Amino acid sequence: MSENAGAGADFSAAELARGRALRRARLPWVLGGQAAALLLAAALGFTGAGAGLVSAAGDLFGGSWAARVLGGSAALVLLGRLVALPFSARVRTASARFGLVTQGWAGWAVDALRGTAVTLALFLPLALGLYALIGRSPGHWWAFGAVAAALLTVALSFLHPLVFEPLFNRFEPLPEGELRTALLELARRDGIAVRDVLVADASRRTTALNAYVSGFGPTRRIVVYDTLLTTAEPREIELVAAHELGHVKHRDVLTGTVLGALGAAAVVPVLAALLAWRPLLDAAGAASPQDPRSLPLLAALAALIGAASLPAQCAASRRIEARADRHALELTGDAEQFIAMQRRLVVANVADPYPPRALELLLATHPSGGRRIAAARAWSNG
Repeated sequence: MSENAGAGADFSAAELARGRALRRARLPWVLGGQAAALLLAAALGFTGAGAGLVSAAGDLFGGSWAARVLGGSAALVLLGRLVALPFSARVRTASARFGLVTQGWAGWAVDALRGTAVTLALFLPLALGLYALIGRSPGHWWAFGAVAAALLTVALSFLHPLVFEPLFNRFEPLPEGELRTALLELARRDGIAVRDVLVADASRRTTALNAYVSGFGPTRRIVVYDTLLTTAEPREIELVAAHELGHVKHRDVLTGTVLGALGAAAVVPVLAALLAWRPLLDAAGAASPQDPRSLPLLAALAALIGAASLPAQCAASRRIEARADRHALELTGDAEQFIAMQRRLVVANVADPYPPRALELLLATHPSGGRRIAAARAWSNG
């Protein structure tokens, strides 16, 4: 779809200009943050600077092998967060200018510290276990590591809604009433046993509207932002819930977890082969893969593989989201309200409904609002 196709019918000139202005204000800082993270990883991983950082951090805690693994891991995490901080702050500043931020800087700082603490709590024991495994089985650690990576991916997917989400938001069941009854009836007609519909207190951070599904099995739940409940019409909220039910119906969380586990397992032997390549070890200033000074090299390789795979991950996500949209339309048969809901999301979130196609292909996890509206019209006319 061209940038102007359908724009006059769905969005005013002011709404289009506002969405584009926010995109242009945030994009340089989003891309800059990603580039800075990769440059930092490369500078530490492919030169002796990273080895020196690991040694210095380990020496602060006695200089033992474990001290170097833990101290080096902590230094990498903290330095990465420090480099990303100004870019995140500029993205927040741009969002605040467009009325999307309700949280003060103090709250933002607390969230940043909390996120860093969670990352350290996860990364440090994982790094220690990984390097213990490499030291115990230098030639075959990748096989055990691949299995561990797959199991860890599954465990984190299961624990995320129970442990990590409550660290950043409070969740309450949607109160009894017509809306809750309508949503549960929608799930019943769809043949889906919904454990609960929860409301997240997103308004303490943002005015943006959103909903999502997380967990699987006994932890599965549909989560709706409180901003959506206070802004959208009940029928529009039903359409959002129908979209989320589409994720449940097609087992998207479970499928994503399985694919993520397989992907993590596949990456481990690649990392093992690269980590054992002598030219890379020499450049990184590490004596061997089990040398804690190879930590920055491992982190750099993982970061580069992750960045290279991002467009493919985004493409898969967009297909999944488009399928959930079709499910919502088929379940409700209400293309008109679906379009109204998509329009409300675009306007409230100050989104660009017609972003440059290249940008959408490379970075977008969801189809643009304009494409989702066009797809709903095509479904209605077909």
